[in-house]
Amino acid sequence: MHGIEPFYNWRHLYTAEEDEQSPFFGREYSEFEFSNTVYNYYIHPQWDEFGAKNLYLKMLYADYDYNFVIIEMIGEWNDAIDDDIMTLKRSIIDHLISKGIYKFIFITENVLNYHSGDTDYYEEWYDDIKDEGGWMITLNMPTQTQYDFKQAHINRYLKLMEIEQWRTMQPIHLYQLIDNKMLRLDG
Repeated sequence: MHGIEPFYNWRHLYTAEEDEQSPFFGREYSEFEFSNTVYNYYIHPQWDEFGAKNLYLKMLYADYDYNFVIIEMIGEWNDAIDDDIMTLKRSIIDHLISKGIYKFIFITENVLNYHSGDTDYYEEWYDDIKDEGGWMITLNMPTQTQYDFKQAHINRYLKLMEIEQWRTMQPIHLYQLIDNKMLRLDG
């Protein structure tokens, strides 16, 4: 797992540690010191911790004019024991909403599994953004993790999408593609 880095081809366009509105503003990273783990396996030091035990993220891109963020995730999403959604909502999502973000793209190719808990924080998050025309999607979640999301009915709040070629796109083009899909779903 230590070789899985967050997507870095947009770093010339955006870095969360240099964005004054980002919850990660001012963070410094080591390329050599591996300290965070998922299941006792070290992960690359570029992943950001936000308080969850086995789930990490990287804010790849934020656009405050178009009100969206792209976040990549790695690890285990565990709402049953660790209430990861509460931690994510309180430490990251609430901050971003306060900065005008209400469209959330989560790249979840490296979310190994999901353990469901209450849906209260998903509902609260949805209520926080719905009046602004907001939405939340997960992109390219592994099949088993999708199954677990659907079993818990989390896909009512976080829509599941597949876009395999997202790495070849510019972030604004990825956003526009997803936004258009979401408009068709709502329309």
